[in-house]
Amino acid sequence: MLLLTLESSCDETSAAVVRDGRQILSNIIASQVDVHARYGGVVPELASRRHIQAISVVIEEALEKAGVGLGDIEGIAVTRGPGLVGALLVGLSTAKALALALDIPLVGVHHMEGHILAPLMEQEIDFPYLALAVSGGHTHLYQVDGIGRYRILGGTLDDAAGEAFDKVAKLLGLGYPGGAVIDRLAAEGDPQALTFPRPLLHRDDFDFSFSGIKTALLYHVRAQAAPLEGQPLRDVAASFQQAVIDVLCSKTLRAARQLDLQRIVVAGGVACNRGLRLQMNAMAADEGRQVFFPSPALCQDNAAMLAVSGDAFLRQGRCSGPELNALAHWPLDQTEPDQG
Repeated sequence: MLLLTLESSCDETSAAVVRDGRQILSNIIASQVDVHARYGGVVPELASRRHIQAISVVIEEALEKAGVGLGDIEGIAVTRGPGLVGALLVGLSTAKALALALDIPLVGVHHMEGHILAPLMEQEIDFPYLALAVSGGHTHLYQVDGIGRYRILGGTLDDAAGEAFDKVAKLLGLGYPGGAVIDRLAAEGDPQALTFPRPLLHRDDFDFSFSGIKTALLYHVRAQAAPLEGQPLRDVAASFQQAVIDVLCSKTLRAARQLDLQRIVVAGGVACNRGLRLQMNAMAADEGRQVFFPSPALCQDNAAMLAVSGDAFLRQGRCSGPELNALAHWPLDQTEPDQG
């Protein structure tokens, strides 16, 4: 099956052409970083407008790069949620129009489902596995028993990890998006220079909290006589990042032990973080567990990642109708792709 997949949940407009849910023929992403950087975060109305401008362009580029035409497409998968409703509606409206015009099946896919299945496009991973989905809007742990079979184990009670990175970067005057900048600075800093809290590690559940780490850093910055720069700035970045990584790794490995899961997937934008990759791999190896990360291109929001579940659902006949609508909030364990 040759799928066209569309992603527009936040601030990336993406279209991809994928064969049989695994072979990526194209994966085009139009970023909006330049639009939102001046505001230090995503502005929903501006994001929606940019999606409208970009959606046709990325579809045309995806088809051209794949060497196919619209007439060759056999199905469409599109992000239904969760995300910004205005942004989601751009992708959904386009997908429904194309499916109707081409008389081909359509399915709405969960955004985080795409992320936690993305590694399957690059390597074989047996089910079940534990998935840490960590991005600008999400920090969740899932047990993945198969495509479409998920159990939520825990999630963030306040800021997502990626959101905390961006907010801290703004506090430090590092710009937006901040995760990559902090990661670069942290590589040259001392992660033990400052002691920031590790929230909820004393609890046996699998929930996360990052607002306390962010607040502790804010108080540290306010206590300084001058703006942070040079080595002190690098040390703050390293210490903050280490606190976040310790929480993510400790909670994830605890869940793997309690559920006796030998395979761990770490996905989402924050999965690009070098410190997280190093520590998660090291801690898992000490316990004889395997960790799988998608390549950086599949960590960021992209359309290709929707093809794993999209292809499986369409082959099962689980199609969405023209009444399919956007969902700002959509628990992953409540996905019903065949319902509008």
